[in-house]
Amino acid sequence: MVRCSNNLVGILNFIVFLLSIPILAGGIWLSQKGSTECERFLDKPVIALGVFLMIVSIAGLVGACCRVTWLLWVYLFVMFILILLVFCFTVFAFVVTNKGAGQSVSGRGYKEYRLGDYSNWLQKRVNSANNWNRIRSCLVDSKVCSEFESKFAHDTVNDLYREHLSALQSGCCKPSDGCQFTYVSPTNWNKTVGSHTNPDCELWENRPDKLCFDCEACKAGLLDNIKSAWKKVAVVNIVFLVFLVVVYSIGCCAFRNNRTDDSHGRSYGGYKP
Repeated sequence: MVRCSNNLVGILNFIVFLLSIPILAGGIWLSQKGSTECERFLDKPVIALGVFLMIVSIAGLVGACCRVTWLLWVYLFVMFILILLVFCFTVFAFVVTNKGAGQSVSGRGYKEYRLGDYSNWLQKRVNSANNWNRIRSCLVDSKVCSEFESKFAHDTVNDLYREHLSALQSGCCKPSDGCQFTYVSPTNWNKTVGSHTNPDCELWENRPDKLCFDCEACKAGLLDNIKSAWKKVAVVNIVFLVFLVVVYSIGCCAFRNNRTDDSHGRSYGGYKP
């Protein structure tokens, strides 16, 4: 008779197997139907995740329910590595997102963002030309600044200053306040004559595909978004980690059951009750 822990492992892995099907299908759909580089960039990781979950769940399901001891051992080994990886990533996410925040500006409803306020590791990622070219393309494709222009098109400059802008809107779609440009529309500003201490002022252009997408403020705004997202992911990872540890513990019980059944089978001439 298959024991309770084997049944639990089998049920949990059957659920994971069912979940892997839409994940894999979603990755294949992205690879075939993705209309932008950003969407297609996600297809390979999603497909890899779907295949990984499917293989691991089948190994756990067969190993527990069919009492294939070596397969269950492989499943537990992979689960142990996964627990270590999730734990390390969670700690890493908290460490690299510990620094950095938007700076409040007097008389403004929004904050401004400085690249140097964030962790060196994150700064290196966005300062890489190859990385930023892909990210920049995604920001343009996402129409974050086009929507910004449409939403605040009828604002006066004082109205715009009172708006609660997102980090990307503040950093990528308008020039920094210190540039003292003349306002025409939310994404159209006339440059003032003279030198500027902030290098972002020289990078600003009114073209919809240019704006401040190459500015340090835009990179900092992206990092602020990443920081918020990673902190949420880290919290979810803690819950996921607890779940993995519970499943791993149940799997160890199932593995012990298989070993016991194998030893009894050998004792009775290969017969397994």
